[in-house]
Amino acid sequence: MDFEQRLAGYRDRVNGKMATFLPPLSDSSTRLRKAMHYAVTNGGKRVRPILTYATGEALGADLSLLDAPACAVEMVHAYSLVHDDLPAMDDDDLRRGMPTCHKQFDEATAILAGDALQALAFTLLASDHNALAPERQIRIIQILGDASGANGMAEGQAIDLESVGQSLSLDALENMHCHKTGALIRASVQMGALAAGEHPQGMLDTLDRYAGAIGLGFQIVDDILDVTGDTQTLGKPQGSDMAMNKPTYPALLGLEGARRHSRDTHEQALAHLQDLPASFDILRDLSNYIMDRTY
Repeated sequence: MDFEQRLAGYRDRVNGKMATFLPPLSDSSTRLRKAMHYAVTNGGKRVRPILTYATGEALGADLSLLDAPACAVEMVHAYSLVHDDLPAMDDDDLRRGMPTCHKQFDEATAILAGDALQALAFTLLASDHNALAPERQIRIIQILGDASGANGMAEGQAIDLESVGQSLSLDALENMHCHKTGALIRASVQMGALAAGEHPQGMLDTLDRYAGAIGLGFQIVDDILDVTGDTQTLGKPQGSDMAMNKPTYPALLGLEGARRHSRDTHEQALAHLQDLPASFDILRDLSNYIMDRTY
């Protein structure tokens, strides 16, 4: 199976599993339930669950052990996008080529949908869907909680909001994105590794360093595409970060400097994997995919 087939397989699997874990819809379903489905099923690259599946499989795990962590991390990501798009945050009208959740429904419903998706993610991890040993189950819950809250994604978003109109140093910019984007990507890899069973701490540390590198690389490419992409391809307004006067890698380093920096993070990611066997080629390919993507 080639790389594109594996990606498609992972996407199909997480999409199908999330559909079974979401509250069922009927003609009498509330707007909340419809908004939850809308937020999760309206497309997306599924990079985070793909990383969970790929890491676990590289370590020999059966995909059934990875379904709950993969779905949980994508639900948390979906909730974060719903909230990030709100008028009180980034005030965006378009996401993945479709109206944002608060535009399709309303602000109150979007807030509740995000809240409910976050809660569902942790309910899923705490359930028996994944058949993991209790100590690993608890550790996975802790990892996703840390990555989502004041030690991770929420802190990064807070820094992002506070930094509008400011000129950040490279260290400060990377600190922001290590939290806002990188924390959930690192959690995706960590959860996949833990779901796969017991492994030496050195292996877990190596995979975490890899995830940290691709997390930064992912954000650098996002910043570049905000300058070079187009709205139709991106699925969101091109130039929105520039319009909001947000600190970005191209603004700080210039477009070519940002491209060089993205290549550097890619090389760092591959270097972290250099001593790992061919079963980890999927992670090497994913670093290429993240750096070469067009949306």
